[in-house]
Amino acid sequence: MARFEYPCPDCRTRSNLHEVGCDLDGTAWTDIEAAYVDVLAELSQASLSADQLREQVEDWGRLHARALSRLRRDQRVDGDDDELELLTAEAYRDRVTHPTMEPLKTIYEKGSVHGAHDNAVFALVAFYEMVGLSWEETREQMLTWLEESGTWARGGFEEATPEELIDSKRHVYERGYGWKQAGKEAKAVIDRRLG
Repeated sequence: MARFEYPCPDCRTRSNLHEVGCDLDGTAWTDIEAAYVDVLAELSQASLSADQLREQVEDWGRLHARALSRLRRDQRVDGDDDELELLTAEAYRDRVTHPTMEPLKTIYEKGSVHGAHDNAVFALVAFYEMVGLSWEETREQMLTWLEESGTWARGGFEEATPEELIDSKRHVYERGYGWKQAGKEAKAVIDRRLG
C-alpha cells in the first residue's frame, strides 16, 4: 500500500486506500500533494488573505481549496479569510497538544475513568501521531496529561507506572491507528461517570 505525507483533504487517509464515500477516491495522489505544496509554498513566505492566496497560486482549483480547508481544520493554518498564516512548528505543536474537537476535548479536559482508560489512552496517542508529534513528544504529552488530568491518580491500570502504560501503547503510534471510535467510546464512559 502506498503511503503519503499529506492526508486526503476529505477522509484524512495517508494511503491510497480511502474511506468509503470519500469524494476524492480515485484522484491522483500527485495532484493532491501538488495542491498542498502550492498552498504551503505561498503561505510559508508570508501571511496572505484568501483572495491573495488564490491569485498567487497558478491554476487554483478545487483541490487547492480542499487542501487549504484541511490545513485550517487541522490547525496548520490560522486566521480568517482576511489573513491566513502558516503556523510555525512550535506554535502548531503547542496548539494541538490540547485537543479542541470532541470526543478528544472531553477526554483531555476531564481525564479518563476506570472502564475508559484503554480507549482514552489509545485515542490520545493516535491523535498525537495523526497531528505529527514525534513519539518522544507524544510520550511526554501523555505523561503530563495522566498527571494533570488526575487520570493516573484515579487508578484502575494494570501497569505499575505511567511510563509503562504509555510505552505499552507505542504500537498505536507506530501503526497509525485512528482515534475516532476509541475516542467516542471513552467519552461515553467519561460522560456517564463524571457528567
